[in-house]
Amino acid sequence: MAHGLDHAVHAVRDLDAAATFYRKLGFTVGARNRHPWGTHNHIVQLPGFFVELLTLVEPDKLGDDGFSTLFAGYARDFAARHDGLALLILESADAMADRTAYGAANIAASDTMRFEREGQRPDGAPVKVGFSLSFAADPLSPDIHFATCQQHFPENFWNPAFQRHDNGVSAISGVVLVAERPENHLDFLVAFSGGRVEPAGEGGYSIDLPRGAIDVMTPSAYARRFGLAAPALGDGARMAALRFASHDMAALKAAVRSAGLTLATAGDLPAPGGGAVLNADSGAVSVPAFGAALVFEPDFD
Repeated sequence: MAHGLDHAVHAVRDLDAAATFYRKLGFTVGARNRHPWGTHNHIVQLPGFFVELLTLVEPDKLGDDGFSTLFAGYARDFAARHDGLALLILESADAMADRTAYGAANIAASDTMRFEREGQRPDGAPVKVGFSLSFAADPLSPDIHFATCQQHFPENFWNPAFQRHDNGVSAISGVVLVAERPENHLDFLVAFSGGRVEPAGEGGYSIDLPRGAIDVMTPSAYARRFGLAAPALGDGARMAALRFASHDMAALKAAVRSAGLTLATAGDLPAPGGGAVLNADSGAVSVPAFGAALVFEPDFD
């Protein structure tokens, strides 16, 4: 069964600065949350998907449990090397069944793990939220952790009030992975996601999912498509960008400028210190953001 995109973890050193940047870009950013293993986060929510801004604040709370090692400790080590997109998490109807499937495919990285925490409604009222995660591992991509996530109280987590954004963003379109040899990661990504593969140029491809897609491409293809340099590759693939659909590109461009970024047409030299890039052909805007790129594409639906 194919899994839609559920969330991506944007690991950063400075959580307050990252949350402020997302707000300046016109996103509604949730309150700070705290995990029992020492990480803090802010959530940017869309229908069925969210960006999790994350950093480790209380290292003394790290233990030897799965969440401490596969989530918090990994995010700490990732951000120590560079800010950026660290975990790709897909939705799940049954995380334990996913664990069984990943075991059969020899890609399982953990037993199914569950945790609960207190969340907040838009009016500040407390609610319980809970998740079960099953991790998978691509040994050729140590710079990305992969998992599926099952929501146990979805009615308490998803809220239309958190999904309204001043920049007109209304949906997640996809995540973008960059690899020198995209074909090396195809078998894992298909086993992990269950999605349908569509070929693309330079040996790249797109995996269509029930919500969004996973695009995999070379660094040169990435630079041509988005007008930004790809993140430095260590071993294997890196998650480089999130693609969003916006129904108000004028508001989006205004938010980009209010965030202090110069908007240049693809092919032009970016502003000193970096700037956003407008693709004149597609109308998409690519924004560098704490080691990642946020790509905003016109929503024609």
